[in-house]
Amino acid sequence: MRFDTKIAIVLHADLAAWQKLNVACFLAGGLVGAYPELAGERYADASGRLYGPLVRQPILVFAATPEQLTTALGRAAQRGLRPSVFTRDLFTTNNDHDNRAAVARVETEALDLVGLGLYAERRDIDKVTKGLSLHQ
Repeated sequence: MRFDTKIAIVLHADLAAWQKLNVACFLAGGLVGAYPELAGERYADASGRLYGPLVRQPILVFAATPEQLTTALGRAAQRGLRPSVFTRDLFTTNNDHDNRAAVARVETEALDLVGLGLYAERRDIDKVTKGLSLHQ
């Protein structure tokens, strides 16, 4: 099945493995919160046991340098997209209130981005992530 939309997570390539996983999870969760239609239906096994839903479509994960993250954020803004952001400062906070305050203290151009979460029409995501490689 080909979706008209795309989900992309862009991660700072030089983060530790645990940081990459943490950032990707936070961003994916943020996208589902912002776009509830991303959540699929609940799962059930043949025994009738119910499980939680998953995101309904694949998520592409890209690696980026700090400059590429800034460029992607700018491209997203030019297209009217509202990405989820994760900055380096969020590794030092431990709750949503402090996370939002840490981002609010910094001008857009000075954000120390380590991750972006994006959901939009396929062509818009392709333009925002142009030049990025899939994370390995």
